[in-house]
Amino acid sequence: MTLQVSTSLPNGALTTPPSLTPATTDTVAAGSFGPNGLLCRIITTGTLTNFSIVDPNLTVMGSVATSASYATPATGSRMIPIPNSAVNQATQLCTLTFSSVTGVTYELYRY
Repeated sequence: MTLQVSTSLPNGALTTPPSLTPATTDTVAAGSFGPNGLLCRIITTGTLTNFSIVDPNLTVMGSVATSASYATPATGSRMIPIPNSAVNQATQLCTLTFSSVTGVTYELYRY
């Protein structure tokens, strides 16, 4: 598990974000989130991967919530918003999972 840090998007300025190499499970601290959350850009080069945002909340009946899962193309990119509600209030961490990490990088943007 790797603790990742997001990139700030300055108003009107060009930026080159660092590419993050995922582990099968990564975390992001609440302090890396912007007022609206994060944008996650997943880039794949020949490997399909499923990306999930672990939902730290409970259903109305107290059951563990179902995590959102997104399939990426084998080669391409996807931009996925991560809301502030994805942060576990007990740990102050958001957990992200990847089904495959071969040929996968990603970027995190505060917004």
